[in-house]
Amino acid sequence: MLGTGTSQGVPVIGCTCEVCRSVDYRDKRLRVSVHLQVGEKSIVIDSGPDFRQQVLRERIKTLDALVFTHEHKDHTAGLDDIRAYNFSQHKDMPVYGEERVLEQLKREYSYIFADYKYPGIPRVELYPITVEPFEVEGVPFIPIRVMHYKLPVLGFRIGDFTYITDANYISEEEKEKIRGSKVIVLNALRHEHHISHFSLKEAVAVLEDLQPEQAYLTHISHLMGLHREVELQLPDFIRLGYDGLQIEV
Repeated sequence: MLGTGTSQGVPVIGCTCEVCRSVDYRDKRLRVSVHLQVGEKSIVIDSGPDFRQQVLRERIKTLDALVFTHEHKDHTAGLDDIRAYNFSQHKDMPVYGEERVLEQLKREYSYIFADYKYPGIPRVELYPITVEPFEVEGVPFIPIRVMHYKLPVLGFRIGDFTYITDANYISEEEKEKIRGSKVIVLNALRHEHHISHFSLKEAVAVLEDLQPEQAYLTHISHLMGLHREVELQLPDFIRLGYDGLQIEV
C-alpha cells in the first residue's frame, strides 16, 4: 500500500488534532495508491501527488503500467513523475483508464499530448477501459463499478485480490464480482456518514457481507482517529491499512 490517506493526507496542513500530532508511523498517511507485483509485472493503481515519494520509499525500480480508478486530482497528480521510468526503461508508459478519465488527463497534462513535445516530458500510451474485463501486461483485471456520490469509479479484482477506493455505493450485481476474493481493500473515510465515501460502519457492513479471509481499510482521514485505537473496534478479519503495508495473496 503506497498510500492510505484521503485527499488531504494525514497529517493535515495546519491541524493540531491528536492524530495529526501522532508519532505512530501508521498515522502518517500519503494520498491513496497501491502497487501490485504479479510475477515479474509491476503495476500501480493511481498516482497521486505523493507518487514520487512513495515509489522511492518502496524502492520500486521498474513500473510496467499505471491504472486509474477515476480522475480526481489526489489520484492523478503524480503522472508527470513516470518520466523517470521512461528514461530508465526506454519505453512509453502504458496508462489505463476510462475514456472520461483519459480525456481529463489530456486536459490537465496538455503538454504531454501537444503536437510539439518538449524534450524530457513524460511519454505515455493510453489504453481506454470499460466495465469489461481487460489485461494489463498479461495480468487479468476485472473492473468493479462503484459510485463515488454521483461519479462512476472503478475498483479492480486481480485474482483473489480486490481493491476499491472512493466509493459509497456498490450494487449487488457488482458485489457478485467481488465475492470469493481472499483479500479486499475498501475505503473508509471516518466514523461519521459522508456524502461520497463509506464511513467506518458502512465499510464494515459491506465487508461482513462479502466475507473475505482478510480485509484492509484505506482512504482514511484524520477524523477516523488513532490507528491503534480504531483497530480495537474492528472485527478480527478487518484491519486498518497503513502506508508501506505489504499484503501477500
